[in-house]
Amino acid sequence: MCWRPHRLFGLVVPGGRVVAVRAALQGSWSVLRRRTIVRRESAVVTGVRKAVFSAAIGLLLFGPLGLVATPPAFAQSFTYNPRPPKPVTQRPANDGQMLVQANEVDYDYNNSRVSAVGNVQLYYNGTSVEADKVIYDQKTKRLHAEGNIRMTDVDGKITYADVLDLSDDYRDGFVDSLHVDTADATRMAATRADRSNGNYTVFENGVYTACAPCKDDPKKPPLWQVKGMRIIHDQIDKMLYFENAQLEFFGVPLAYIPYFSAPDPTVKRKSGFLTPNISSNSTYGYAIEVPYYWAIAPDYDATFNPRFMTQQGVLMQAEFRQRLMDGSYQIRAYGIDQLDPGAFAGQAGDKQFRGGLETKGEFALNDKWVWGWEGIALSDYMLLSDYRLAAYKDPFQSFLTLPTEAPSQLYLTGVGNRSYFDARTIYYESLSGSQSQVPVIWPVVDYSNVINHPVLGGEVSYKTNFTNLTRSDAVFDAINPVAAANGACLLNSADSAQSIIRQNCLMRGMPGTYTRLSGEADWRRSFTDSAGEIWTPFVSVRADAINADISNQPGVSSFLPVGDTQALRVMPTVGMEYRYPFINVQPWGSTTIEPIAQVIIRPNESYAGKLPNEDSQSMVFDTSNLFEVDKFSGYDRVEGGGRANAGVQATTQFDRGGSITAVFGQSYQLFGMNSYAVQDVTNTGVDSGLQTPKSDYVASLAYSPNRTYTIATRARFDQATGNIERFETEASAHFDRWSVSVLYGDYAAQPDLGFLTRREGVLVSGSVKVANNWVAQGAARWDLVANQINQYVVGAGYVDDCFVLAANYVTSFSYATTTSPPILGHAFMLQIGLRTLANTNAQN
Repeated sequence: MCWRPHRLFGLVVPGGRVVAVRAALQGSWSVLRRRTIVRRESAVVTGVRKAVFSAAIGLLLFGPLGLVATPPAFAQSFTYNPRPPKPVTQRPANDGQMLVQANEVDYDYNNSRVSAVGNVQLYYNGTSVEADKVIYDQKTKRLHAEGNIRMTDVDGKITYADVLDLSDDYRDGFVDSLHVDTADATRMAATRADRSNGNYTVFENGVYTACAPCKDDPKKPPLWQVKGMRIIHDQIDKMLYFENAQLEFFGVPLAYIPYFSAPDPTVKRKSGFLTPNISSNSTYGYAIEVPYYWAIAPDYDATFNPRFMTQQGVLMQAEFRQRLMDGSYQIRAYGIDQLDPGAFAGQAGDKQFRGGLETKGEFALNDKWVWGWEGIALSDYMLLSDYRLAAYKDPFQSFLTLPTEAPSQLYLTGVGNRSYFDARTIYYESLSGSQSQVPVIWPVVDYSNVINHPVLGGEVSYKTNFTNLTRSDAVFDAINPVAAANGACLLNSADSAQSIIRQNCLMRGMPGTYTRLSGEADWRRSFTDSAGEIWTPFVSVRADAINADISNQPGVSSFLPVGDTQALRVMPTVGMEYRYPFINVQPWGSTTIEPIAQVIIRPNESYAGKLPNEDSQSMVFDTSNLFEVDKFSGYDRVEGGGRANAGVQATTQFDRGGSITAVFGQSYQLFGMNSYAVQDVTNTGVDSGLQTPKSDYVASLAYSPNRTYTIATRARFDQATGNIERFETEASAHFDRWSVSVLYGDYAAQPDLGFLTRREGVLVSGSVKVANNWVAQGAARWDLVANQINQYVVGAGYVDDCFVLAANYVTSFSYATTTSPPILGHAFMLQIGLRTLANTNAQN
């Protein structure tokens, strides 16, 4: 696998290089080992599925727009304002008893009629009726009500009317001048409604909306409503059918639809057509997708999503999902018989048939163990990007950055009270065409445990890791523009002369098979003496058994010995940590100042720089790892030699809320070999600030006066000159109506890692609630070295409890490689949602 910089937020510098603000060099493999496993909920196979109306709205309103990949971080989708939860109601038993309360009740025994007049309240089978007058005919079993009628059923639906005539079981009848408010806060009105067979209700001249009436003027038209000459409600199938309908906004007709249907508001899932998508692209022309959702059974469903394109034909897409008692899985397939493969001439997509298959699932074995998988298989690596399919998305939701690999994996994870286990095998599908340079991992196994009883009065923990991976071809990375331009670090042109290739290239991945078994045990115990000093001795031992079978490819021998190599690396460690907290209490709060010192004694790192480095390529030295016994991020490197870490931490806690935390310190190489000064295949640690006997100074300051403001700063200073080597500061403020955040980064050049010039930039983002329901948002990234804004997004949205309208415009640079010129891209996203009827995102 090609190891590349891990970029959460990037800053652009001359030459097109992107640098990280939050992380320096980190590969996907170290993420796998260091990640925190979060138990994921199984996919819920539910959701309201909008019918033909969604398709009509999409065609009428969103025709000129297009579709792109997942929107970036600051182009977030809006959601409706939350509504209070509905109370749970219990249906009363059908005892056949009718309770009537009124000012006057008359019994006509001859005609078997009961008449109630004046403030009538009638209760029957959980339904209540209030009216000026109610007549119940016992012979015909019909209920007739007149004047100020209010009927509330057991589900909370309220019907207002002038005249109501129904059978006593409410199966048949009619209502004049009715108005209905449902428990889901939807409303319907009609001049007349006829009910038959206890199933069908026909509303004449009906109006439907999910918007609440205007508080100041209830007769004013709502924000949106649908009018129809006839609205038919099928309560068995739970469908609404509209005839000769028109969509109105603020009472103004916007669209006419001869006929459409939609599930009623009580439906959670329903077969039918979903919102269409319309897109355009230079290679496939104009396209339209009209997805169809099939609710096959309560526990599984399917979605068919053909895309009709003017230049390439039909791209068939289908997805099947099923939820079982202990988990769920899904399968997605897509394929196309291209009409014009020549549109992709000279590329991987220049073929007749192209297709792919995706699947994922997760199941719980019990309350502690889960197993699952995800997989993808493609006919060619450009398929996802050429047709902008779902899997081609930004995993970090950041400014249109796109992945270079798609993982397929099978995993088993267990989490105990004090233990953790994870085993998985991974195959990466390359999305950049270099499949031979991507590793196959089978498997990687992690286990850690903290013994739940003391040993010699202290805590004992241990962890293990087993890794086996294989890669066909080596991965070289140019670290200067000349080598990149001359192709000096390509697989077939890498120079075998060590003095040349080591100056121009890093080897991000070794060819061959690499196997490592690592185990580490740790004991530590804390003592507090009579003066309040805290002493923590610790002892650990780590062992790594390594076998590397490295292929003899051009340039590889300059970095590693080719052939079969075995190594046993043992690292015993003995150390002591000292803390002496001083506490000062004042009327306004308390301050704690805590000097911290560590002394670590151990031998030199054996085989330093002579073994592959697959999972320890990330190295950022700051206060977060100042007091770590081993500052390398993975298992492939291990810190050796005697070392001391010293610093001071100060925390102030204010009685009225708020706190300040500051840390300052330095690390010292006491004796032996400095592991961070040794060049390995990726130069990890060489320019980290730890490569000198006295490390650079590191400092951090975090201030949070209240829940509104937060300020955090991190810095690394050169120990000899005091120059800033790395500086980050971020500040945020969150108020009722607006929020803003600023992130500034300044990084010195790191020639040994390929960063030849200083990098500096600012990322600013914010949002403001300009009115009760209007929100504006934006973000911009400013490269201070090039003195230009290279990425920005602006947007605005209207949100209430029944309607969403939002738009975002994004401009962004993307990079094929760290040395290639940037490619400017634009995206526009429009989101419109009508609660209970339609919700769509259209993008171009």
